[in-house]
Amino acid sequence: MARKAKAVAARPAAAAPRSLAWAQGLLCGALVAMAPALAVLLGVLAAPVWLGFALERTAGRPVLRCVALCTAAACVGPVRAFWSGGHGMGAALALVTDARVVAATWGAGAAGWVLVELCPLGARLALEATTQARIVRLRARRTQLAKAWGMEA
Repeated sequence: MARKAKAVAARPAAAAPRSLAWAQGLLCGALVAMAPALAVLLGVLAAPVWLGFALERTAGRPVLRCVALCTAAACVGPVRAFWSGGHGMGAALALVTDARVVAATWGAGAAGWVLVELCPLGARLALEATTQARIVRLRARRTQLAKAWGMEA
């Protein structure tokens, strides 16, 4: 018994999940150092992501993931325009001050948030509707079987 307890105590504990915050900070620092104009552009266009990162505390951060994906998809066009427009601070500021560009990317982030909030509701309504339809079919079949067997409902 004592040998068993020692064997259990000798096993290494499961490794705790490690944070990659240092790597994210390193990449962001490298981006700011090497391409400050791109960092300004992405910093402004990705404001919904930063807001979601600061506010969401749920496990797995599902809202943040969806908002980040939708915002990143909307940032592709402005970043391409930035690179084709000389990729300087002037091009970045021109894109950041264009209300349509900012509204489109922030709107995409808002659409991601709405999707995360409404999709579970839509799935629940669809499942409820299929369940109710199945209940109606089963009750009708039960009535048919009761009549066929000469039983009262």
